[in-house]
Amino acid sequence: MKNLKLLFTSLVIIVYINSIKSQEKLIVNSNTSEECLQNLSIFAESAKVKNYNEAFEPWSKVRNECPSLNVAIYSYGERILKDKIKNGTDDEIDISKKDLILLYDQWLEYFPKKRGKKVSGDILSNKAQSMLDYNIGDKNEIYKVFDQAFKSDLKSFTNPKRLYNYFKIFYDMYKDGLNNYTAEMLFEKYEEVYEKFEYESLELSKKLDILINKEESGTPLTTRDLKRKRIYDVNSNAIGIFLSNLNAIISKESSCENLIPLYERNFEENKNNSIWLNRAASRMDEKNCSDDPLFVTLVERLHTLEPSAASAYYLGFLNDKRGKSSEALKYYEESIELETDKYKKAKILYKIALKFKNKGRKSTARKYALKALSFQPSLGKAYLTIANLYASSANDCGESQFQKRAVYWLAAQTARKAAKVDASVKKIALKTAESYYNRAPSKTDIFTEGNSGQTIQFSCWFSANVKVPNL
Repeated sequence: MKNLKLLFTSLVIIVYINSIKSQEKLIVNSNTSEECLQNLSIFAESAKVKNYNEAFEPWSKVRNECPSLNVAIYSYGERILKDKIKNGTDDEIDISKKDLILLYDQWLEYFPKKRGKKVSGDILSNKAQSMLDYNIGDKNEIYKVFDQAFKSDLKSFTNPKRLYNYFKIFYDMYKDGLNNYTAEMLFEKYEEVYEKFEYESLELSKKLDILINKEESGTPLTTRDLKRKRIYDVNSNAIGIFLSNLNAIISKESSCENLIPLYERNFEENKNNSIWLNRAASRMDEKNCSDDPLFVTLVERLHTLEPSAASAYYLGFLNDKRGKSSEALKYYEESIELETDKYKKAKILYKIALKFKNKGRKSTARKYALKALSFQPSLGKAYLTIANLYASSANDCGESQFQKRAVYWLAAQTARKAAKVDASVKKIALKTAESYYNRAPSKTDIFTEGNSGQTIQFSCWFSANVKVPNL
């Protein structure tokens, strides 16, 4: 009878725990006590509704007696202890802070994998973030945990805030003169973290593009699709925010005055290192240091050593600066041809679009921006660039003043498209769209013109049409 009761309880718990999102399958064996199973059910139910005080005692018993029973011990345990830190007495707060760090270590010991995949990077980075949040340990100790997460399991170290803080702590120690960190080491760390941000951004883009293509094909998104899209949008926005913060930090250090002597000093040692050459050229390009002869040296060496999409792009850029437009275009096209990854191809196309935009070649810039979108539909920046190109042509398209200002409707619609497909630019895209709408003809203008609901055709450097809003 006792065995049957235990079996029934086990089955109930299995069903219950499997219903909890993000939980692993319950581990039940002959050594699992009936009391552990019962307490697991009790604390999980309480923690699920945020009744952490009620959950604490049964959770503690399961954690101490059956630490390998289920990952819920640690996922809910983290919430329980954080609640103690937030709402407990002074003694409880101190004890819970130490216990939280121990909990992460136990989590790593008993459940280092989730659905067969390593999650140690996620657990360790979470531990480091908690140490930072609750002032546990000094900067060096916290950094070591972040660094262990980054180096031991980069794949599951995905949280944008933690990635940013990993670099921020390194930067703080560099500024404080700790550990003999050099400027070169700082830039190298930045490139590593930046590339991880770029990777996570691209992975999100791939998922978003599936949904965007589905929607644009006329297939309605399911409830599950919409839920996923909301999650992707939130994550994309977070990446955008923390990547911007990351770039803001490095911009203080990566002036041409700092970069050029550094790269000159280290060129000879790294002239056969294509990764170093590419990173150095990329940094100089982004900081507008390309007028220096060193940039030419870096690019030509990179292309000789390992012809790539990146090196071809830089050669195109150099020829552009020299006024050799046909040569530049040849290298730009070579760059696109050499790149096999469609998302990296989109990035190159977008950069080329910006170069042509800055040179005032609007039609060519739009062409490359549209090409970029054909490979990455979620590239909101490309839509924003096209919107800006339209808006800058308000005086060039249309015969009447009304028609010329109507271009702003087209620009606004394009900016809103950017907001729709890319959460990382949504805020600025919507603000931009509003600005364009405010410059478009007013309701009074539409009434005076008498063309409410009509279509206006543009035929200048681009061909497009826009519908006049109905009054």
